[in-house]
Amino acid sequence: MNKNKTVFLALILCSFAVIVYAGTTFNAVIPMNEPSYKHKKKIVEFTHKNHVSTYKLACGECHHDKAGKPVTLKHGDNVDRCVACHSQPGEIKGKKAKGMSGAEKRAYHANALHDKCRGCHKALKKSGKSKKAPTSCSKCH
Repeated sequence: MNKNKTVFLALILCSFAVIVYAGTTFNAVIPMNEPSYKHKKKIVEFTHKNHVSTYKLACGECHHDKAGKPVTLKHGDNVDRCVACHSQPGEIKGKKAKGMSGAEKRAYHANALHDKCRGCHKALKKSGKSKKAPTSCSKCH
């Protein structure tokens, strides 16, 4: 009987460890493939692990609340997908975007991602911290 209890407890502990570990990891590379609209260029492969581990970015440098303020997260926290707030599919530009505020444009999923990624990468280049941060379409797509 004791052996059965020991095996049972070991299984419970292993299951708990797997659940905890799964909740504290994230994908190394995230395909930015939002299925709600047709993509015109190659899907961006976002190197999440590099941005966190190598470049030492805090979660709030990309993830933000509804007011645009950085959120404090720890590994394993649930994070809404970008499209939860930036819910308009695709990108708006040209004549359609003329006269729209930045916030109105960022309601569009692709506009929000482009603004966030390119804005950060351009700032890195301007500051001299990184010359490799991609800012042109073909470098990411």
